[in-house]
Amino acid sequence: MAVGAGPPRTKRQRGTPWRFDSGRVCLDLVATAPGPDTPGGPGEPLAGADRLARWLIGAGLVPAATRLTGLGAEWVDGFVELRRCVTQLVGAALDGDAPGPAAEPVLATVNALAGEPPPGIRAVRDVDGTLVRALCAAPGLDALLAAVARDAVELLTDPVARGRLRRCEGDGCDRVYLDTSRGRRRRWCSSEVCGNRERVARHRRRTTAPSGGRP
Repeated sequence: MAVGAGPPRTKRQRGTPWRFDSGRVCLDLVATAPGPDTPGGPGEPLAGADRLARWLIGAGLVPAATRLTGLGAEWVDGFVELRRCVTQLVGAALDGDAPGPAAEPVLATVNALAGEPPPGIRAVRDVDGTLVRALCAAPGLDALLAAVARDAVELLTDPVARGRLRRCEGDGCDRVYLDTSRGRRRRWCSSEVCGNRERVARHRRRTTAPSGGRP
């Protein structure tokens, strides 16, 4: 199938409910797990070729109009399995723990996927002459999984990056993000989403508090 046009990478891709504000593509994949703030309602949010294709474009793994051949249930299963593995390893890193013996199969899966070659890239001229990124060939499932798995390996083996892992403090949100803010005081996965919700809730509590009472 050929995926349609879309921006290279944004916090929220127009026309889709996906968000890309974690700071790393592997964490963006973790954020697609079923939950109250993920698309698709009950069930697997990535299920369906159209949903996965939109996520691949929004995450910056696939430039717009790239032809994806064979995208189907096997691709969804592959990304769901990688998500499960990365989620477990990131959870251990958040707790300050090294993956124990029980995590060896998970670590082996991520390492095996990361060992595959990622999609080859090249620079081509857009219609207005601007250089834009394109893939050397239509990417297969293994190549795209490799790109995400490599990002996970780089994150988990970088002590500085690991130390910046945070879990969102927003009500009902458990997204993981990389805190690159000044002073490392970022509290939410997204100031525009979870941060705004807390500000609205705080304002509502103040305005509805009894006269003379504390908010």
